[in-house]
Formats: sequence, structure tokens, C-alpha cells
Amino acid sequence: MVQIIAFANQKGGVGKTTTAINIAASLATIKKRVLLVDLDPQGNAGTGLGFVRAAHPQSVYGVIMGTAKAADNILSTAVPGLHIMPSSMALAGAEVDLLDMENREYRLRDALMSLFEYYDYILLDCPPAMGFLTLNALTTANNVIIPLQCEFYALEGISHLVRSIGEIKNKWNPELEILGVLLTMYDKRYGITRVVEDDVRKTFGDTVFKTVIPRNIRVSEAPSHGKPALFYDFNSSGAQAYLRVATEVIQKTQGE
Repeated sequence: MVQIIAFANQKGGVGKTTTAINIAASLATIKKRVLLVDLDPQGNAGTGLGFVRAAHPQSVYGVIMGTAKAADNILSTAVPGLHIMPSSMALAGAEVDLLDMENREYRLRDALMSLFEYYDYILLDCPPAMGFLTLNALTTANNVIIPLQCEFYALEGISHLVRSIGEIKNKWNPELEILGVLLTMYDKRYGITRVVEDDVRKTFGDTVFKTVIPRNIRVSEAPSHGKPALFYDFNSSGAQAYLRVATEVIQKTQGE
């Protein structure tokens, strides 16, 4: 059975897209069949996997709007076993376009159903806002990963997000669960990092991933080369951390 995971945080700059790309690549490396869906109008997931938006017509926009088939809007990446459904500039208007559409909360879920049997994991990279695109991701997903940067306002922001996820679970998607909170850009040289980690682990317990993602220059450089960190510098601390997180994801979702 396919596992559908949304990567969500209404705050930008927390490593959400970087996390989605690198967990997707890591899962594929562990021989899982993976589809990454880029729901962020900025399109950074596609760029981070080496795609230039102007060079291909495929986009999740038409899939959500019902004007295109999901299967026709998938691209193979350089990572064996990893496919992507890319974003496009048109997606920037989706929030307005969805306003008057029937069944607007479930457009993505209904469109992707035909693909469920072909993948072990479908990963949804959400925009940094709680609009209709993120709502569609959260009504499609059965799990959410929350990337969280170790900074002063982290807990305040995550508390708001957790409430929103709870409301969506109650109203639209009773299967939705928080798979884990992932600490990103972790730098133990700073005292605030340890303070935030202690607070988050005290608040969320085992929901927090055991692995933390270190602040790592190789992870930061990888997108400019159109590669996941694992394929840019396999031995870097960041790439190895994401590989460990992928193993935790498999353990949490499939008990392996």
C-alpha cells in the first residue's frame, strides 16, 4: 500500500524542499518506488533534481485543475526509482483558481489515485503557506513530516501548524497523522540549538526523528548542481543524515 507523506511548514527557510528532495532520493536508493510532487509555485524541487522549468510542459497544475492526466505529467529523474511531478509558474494562480471549483479540497487526492499502485511512496512538497495547495496535500496524505529549524520561534510556529493539521484531520482527512518532526540545520555550536531540541523532544516525544540534519555546506551546494546531496557527495554528513531519516521513515510507515 502506498504511503503518502506531505512535507509541511508554513514558515519558509526551514529546509522543507531540501528535505523532501533528499528523503525522496534516499528512499529510492533503498529500492523504493518514489514519486515527488512539487506543489510549491517556486518549483525548487524540480530545480534541485536538475530540471529547468521552461524545458518541459509537465506540471502538477493541470492535474489539480482536471485538464491533464497525472500519468502524463511525470518525469523520470537521474535517480533510479525516483520520479517527479513538477511545478510550473501557472501554479501561482492555483489558490485563486481553486476558490470556485467543486470538491476543491480533494482535487489532488482524486487526481493522484490512479498512480497509487505504482509507487511505494508519494511525497508532497507543500508551499510555505496554509492555503488550498497545502490543504490539498494534507487531504491526500496519510502522514506529515514537519521540518523544523532550531531557532527561537520554532515551537510557536509548529504549535500553530499542529493545530491546523488537527483541524484538517477532523474535518477532511481522518487518516492524517504526524509521522515526525525533523530538526534541520542543526548546529550544536549554538546553545539555542540544544534548547530548541530539548523543548521539541519534551513536547513531541517519540514523534521527533532520532536523526537530526546538520547544517552542511554540501547539502546547500547540491541543488545548484541539480542533484540530491546523496548523489552530490555521498559521504557528506548531510547526505548520510538524510539516508538515516529515510530508514526511520520506512520503519515508521512499514515496520521494516
